[in-house]
Amino acid sequence: MAQGYKDIAIIGAGAAGCFCTYFLLKAGFDVTLFDKASPLRTLLPTGGGRCNLAHAIFDFKELAKNYPRGEKFLYSVFSKFSTSDTVSLFEEIGIETYTQENGRIFPTSNSAKDVREKLLKKIKNANFIKENVLEISKLDKDFKIKTTKAEYLFSDVVVAIGGKSSLDILKNLDINIIEPKPSLVGLNTNIKFPAGIVIKNVLSKDINQFGDILFTHFGISGPLTYTISSIKARESFPYNLSFDLYPETLDLQNLFNKNPHKDLKNILSEFLPINFVKSLFPELGEIKAHKIDGKARDLILDKIHNFELTIFGTNKGEETVTAGGVDLKEINSKTMECKKYPHLYFIGEVLDIDGFCGGFNLQNAWSTAFVAAQNIISI
Repeated sequence: MAQGYKDIAIIGAGAAGCFCTYFLLKAGFDVTLFDKASPLRTLLPTGGGRCNLAHAIFDFKELAKNYPRGEKFLYSVFSKFSTSDTVSLFEEIGIETYTQENGRIFPTSNSAKDVREKLLKKIKNANFIKENVLEISKLDKDFKIKTTKAEYLFSDVVVAIGGKSSLDILKNLDINIIEPKPSLVGLNTNIKFPAGIVIKNVLSKDINQFGDILFTHFGISGPLTYTISSIKARESFPYNLSFDLYPETLDLQNLFNKNPHKDLKNILSEFLPINFVKSLFPELGEIKAHKIDGKARDLILDKIHNFELTIFGTNKGEETVTAGGVDLKEINSKTMECKKYPHLYFIGEVLDIDGFCGGFNLQNAWSTAFVAAQNIISI
């Protein structure tokens, strides 16, 4: 048993909660882990089922730039537990990794299930309580955790309930909450195009970033859309977006001159999906190139290089993370401890921290879990 006995509770058996449990068990502490459902279930769909563990950015300040909310707060966190530490730790528990060309780090097994099983094996000695936590209260010396079945007392509590869980469990505590908003989510648009169309290497003029867009039955999705939704997570609807669908020089007149008897849709299909072209130019698509005058040509170019959509909302149920949660001003970034309530910690996505796609949100979970565990161990 570690020196200075503590009754430690971790609420939430997701990535952050289980990782924190691992460090505490390794140090010799007893840990009670509360969750109403199976531990690490939320890890299974990550990275398309392959589990994108981290991103190959090894400078902590550069890594922190990938978090629209929480960048400066994470400087201290990532300086204590970096991408390199993440890779080393997973190797320690038997999970070898590889890095894709785009910097995303995956287990060599390409299996989130494998990662889950190996991590759960390492924390099998935790005391798992499968109950729904209703509230946390501060007593004179301890914290009281009330569930649907019982009440428990603990000296130290780590809250790791994620970004999409109810924050009502904090209602008895004087902690400022920033209302969670969907992030990394599809966007509902004013114009619908045939579902399943993908346009690659599109430029978003609003955020000056390139990426792929997927058109769906409700609007747009895909990597670039997720980045936009993350950056604009707290913007009021409706708002307008502008894209360059083909951010290269497109000499239409030259193409028209070379293919005078070719339909416009067939000419443009060399640059954009033909079903998209048919929807974007329903009246011009069947017209031969030699019949398109300068005014119509310029209109076509403008629609391609200045494609606009109005966003009316997010696709409910699709969001993978949220923007919002426990206000970072409430938390000591060097310990993850609540400033108002010593021995109460917050880690992972329950905090007002969210990152882009690519392993960044899991890195937040791993790093904040480590920092909280190290502080509990050291005091």
